[in-house]
Amino acid sequence: MKVVILAGGYGTRLSEETDLRPKPMVEIGGRPILWHIMKLYSHWGFDEFVILTGYKSHVIKDYFINYYTRYSDITVDMKNNSLEIHSHRSEPWKVTMLYTGRETMTGGRLLKAKECIGNERFMLTYGDGVSDINIPDLLDFHIKSGKTVTLTAVQPTGKYGSLKVESDNRVSSFLEKPVGDGAWINGGFFVMESKIFDYIKNGDATVLEQEPLERLAADNALVAFKHTGFWKAMDTLKDKNELTGMWVQGKAPWALWLR
Repeated sequence: MKVVILAGGYGTRLSEETDLRPKPMVEIGGRPILWHIMKLYSHWGFDEFVILTGYKSHVIKDYFINYYTRYSDITVDMKNNSLEIHSHRSEPWKVTMLYTGRETMTGGRLLKAKECIGNERFMLTYGDGVSDINIPDLLDFHIKSGKTVTLTAVQPTGKYGSLKVESDNRVSSFLEKPVGDGAWINGGFFVMESKIFDYIKNGDATVLEQEPLERLAADNALVAFKHTGFWKAMDTLKDKNELTGMWVQGKAPWALWLR
């Protein structure tokens, strides 16, 4: 089954990093967040990827074209114009990169992958979010639902500490980063049937999270897989630094392949 990854946006809220590279290529512990996402899927046995590029697409292409030598031990004999690879560290991945335009919206990017995906069931996620989600459980939930699309619903932590203050001004509880207001949000990690393409009507201008998902919900064709474990999107430099801190400390909940 193919895993489609949206990796073409500008990432304007992370401009400190994205002036030079697309957001999916911003690094956590020396590896792009895109790599972390792919390692998660690969951990569960999903190794065929379709990456939908746009802004600075060449950075993503160059990374995978040079992946083999980037992570291998090599000797370059410049006199004899030869390259010797001593040991290699590669992945069992098949990666297709589709340029979908700089200004194309999420639904439009997905539509441009229709020919590559065909009539098969596939997975889709964003190129800036990591999680410890159990992908086989998600897939099983989707198949049993019989719906066109399953999205993963998450409850992100709040930005501020939460206090419970009693009438006498005594603080009876304190949570540094509580779960938000109880609302579930779209955390990506979709499973989709090819019928999704029937819901993308406005070409490049289609925002997947607007009309297509709204219509699917109205048609009773959209379900949510509730994930109560770890999930975090890298929207800002603060998010990037928090994720990097988890990785450096060996406490990255999404790194299931290291357990």
